[in-house]
Amino acid sequence: MTALPHYPPMSENMPAPLLRGSIDDLIEDGADQNVRTAKVFIGHNLGHRTFSMVMGMREFYDQSMVANEMNEHGEITQRKLDEEHAFKLAKYLLSGAVDATIGRYERNGRTIPEALNKIASSVGRPPYSGLQPFVANLRSCKAEGLGFPAERLISRFSDETTCFKVALLSRDILWVVDGQHRRAAMDLMFRFLSDIAKACKYPKKTGKNASLYDYEERSLSNDEWRMWCEIQEVAASFMTVTVEVHLGLSFVQERQFFHDLNTKGKKVERSLALSFDSVNPINTYVREVLGKKPLVGAVNGSLGPILQICDTDRKDWTIDDGKFPLKDLVAINSMLMLNKSSASAADAKTVNAREAVATDFWRELALVVPGWGAAGQYQQTIAAQSVVMKALAKLVFDFAFGRKANEIYLKDLLLNFGNIDFSHNNPMWRYYELTDAERQQYNLTTLHTYLPKMKKDIGRFDQGKMRFGTAHNDIYPVIGDMIRWKLHLPPR
Repeated sequence: MTALPHYPPMSENMPAPLLRGSIDDLIEDGADQNVRTAKVFIGHNLGHRTFSMVMGMREFYDQSMVANEMNEHGEITQRKLDEEHAFKLAKYLLSGAVDATIGRYERNGRTIPEALNKIASSVGRPPYSGLQPFVANLRSCKAEGLGFPAERLISRFSDETTCFKVALLSRDILWVVDGQHRRAAMDLMFRFLSDIAKACKYPKKTGKNASLYDYEERSLSNDEWRMWCEIQEVAASFMTVTVEVHLGLSFVQERQFFHDLNTKGKKVERSLALSFDSVNPINTYVREVLGKKPLVGAVNGSLGPILQICDTDRKDWTIDDGKFPLKDLVAINSMLMLNKSSASAADAKTVNAREAVATDFWRELALVVPGWGAAGQYQQTIAAQSVVMKALAKLVFDFAFGRKANEIYLKDLLLNFGNIDFSHNNPMWRYYELTDAERQQYNLTTLHTYLPKMKKDIGRFDQGKMRFGTAHNDIYPVIGDMIRWKLHLPPR
């Protein structure tokens, strides 16, 4: 640990003595001449003294660091940065900055410009957004902040303490214990906004995480440019973060605290978390369209079924009320619309454009697959298993939106769901468990031309029921191959 810095006295009324001599004599070697003050609240987290601070988002980024790489300054106390996760958070921050800009127009009674509404429709405007407090460690002070210079600020209306003012030197870095991905997301957002403001055009899309904003052309209108500049101003000057600063933790303590913060909490069940999310467009589509509107429409004067959704996972087939877990439906629709297993990268523009095809997919399942969506569906049809629906969804994506999209194949697929035997007893599903003689008996001898050369363990046929495995990413492509073969569609 390096020597603790020398802090100047806080009082502004104390007379400064007149000192004469050479510059070398008057300036202490290595002394920190840059001092800033901050207002803090004093807390005692489980008995340990802390500072609670509110800082501008830009200010926090500039005055903090993350110890996630070994260097000459000390040991690693953070995991390696997940760039994809930081990118997703950056998109969330950008939507928050856009929402804050719109909020400023609304509070001032001003008409929201059309260019700003266009940006908001692409990034999404959540009902509410915010960041949890950051947790940081001030390594450059003594444990518990002993000897830290401060002034007590008294309310003008009473003798009560409002907060404390402390002196921070430029070497007083806030080492992030919890929040490194949020901090990295800030950097991505600020750089994106800065690039637009400087170049007057959208930055070129490069890399896996191409751009925080979905745009078709690199050029942008003057109105759009002005709006992005205003969003940058709001992000830099108006958006703040809260920081809980722990004082003088050692490397061992910092690492232990990181462990405790990230392992002691209980994860929210995925379906329940999704049920609270009003921003993600695929999640919204599942809840607001599939979960509230009839899938089939008017049939003999009556409305067709509405997809039944639950917030809990489905593990026991004997407890089956015909409802589908929300997390499964979101994953299936992500495959259907995005060719991804997660909906985190979904944008409203893409989802809105593909919603009609997705609804056709669900309507055909509800219309022609016996037992699907009804109580006891898992016992009646394999189509109730999410991995089978993912296989069908993948096929729809390939023929509707993939590189080899084909309207004829898409139509043949959707209109022939009824010609696929989705019963548990269909020997096609247990192809890998059959002998050569049994494959010939069931007319499955040519199926191997569609399947991977290596044998796949896709599930087990037990007591008359075909239960597919949990390694969905390995299994759904094989099920899709079987369906391609059955409907005489081109192989993968």
